Amino acid sequence: MRFSLSHILAPRQSPTEFFAMARALGVTDVEIRNDTPNLVGTVAPAEVKAAAEAAGVKLLSINALYPFNVWNDERRAQTEQLADYAAACGAESLVMCPLNDGTPVALDDVVSALKAIKPILEARGIKGLVEPLGFPVSSLRRKADAIAAIKAAGGEGIFKLVHDTFHHHLAGETEFYPEWTGLVHISGVADTDVTVDAMLDAHRVLVDPRDRLGNVAQISALQAAGYQGLFSFEPFATEVQQLDDPQVALADSMGWLREQVAA
Repeated sequence: MRFSLSHILAPRQSPTEFFAMARALGVTDVEIRNDTPNLVGTVAPAEVKAAAEAAGVKLLSINALYPFNVWNDERRAQTEQLADYAAACGAESLVMCPLNDGTPVALDDVVSALKAIKPILEARGIKGLVEPLGFPVSSLRRKADAIAAIKAAGGEGIFKLVHDTFHHHLAGETEFYPEWTGLVHISGVADTDVTVDAMLDAHRVLVDPRDRLGNVAQISALQAAGYQGLFSFEPFATEVQQLDDPQVALADSMGWLREQVAA
């Protein structure tokens, strides 16, 4: 298995510290963010690029353009800003998340947004990673709908999917689309009291034997179907973000996952 790390798991670390931790864990691909922590709004892209090059890590993505499927002048400006930053810092792709507040968005509107985003990314040599969110209030819950929209927008060469093990479970999905999958986000839920429909980002921890999301089964199915890409840790829980030494916990999770998937 090839792992990646999202900066969401250690937001108190500077880019230099985060990249150094990745390398210490044998990880060479990382995701940066525009929220927690907001590198895009606080650190010059040249500085991020220099830190990544010094550490020997590749910037896999910026997470995230939100809500990508509500297209207007504000979204265009946001997309251009993020794509410019990605190009300047050396990030390969832009993660794109749909509206998640209970407001429905028609498939035609998703297609229109993708058609508008496509030339912005193409002009800067950036790829788009569409991440369906499995929450009941999400306007784009399932990967099949995202694929249909990408096809309708003629975006096969620009857009791929993020398979998120948390959102796959929440959406009740059973289909895997390895040929459409550009990245896999992994996290676990250990809380035994929360129902699936009530699971939130705050419940997402590192994957361990308590996991309720079936990460091992999902990873195994993706690999068996031909997926050969990265598995990026994306836990949002405060208990992970406030760890004094996340490197130890990450090493444990990586080791357990490798052991279980191999078995």
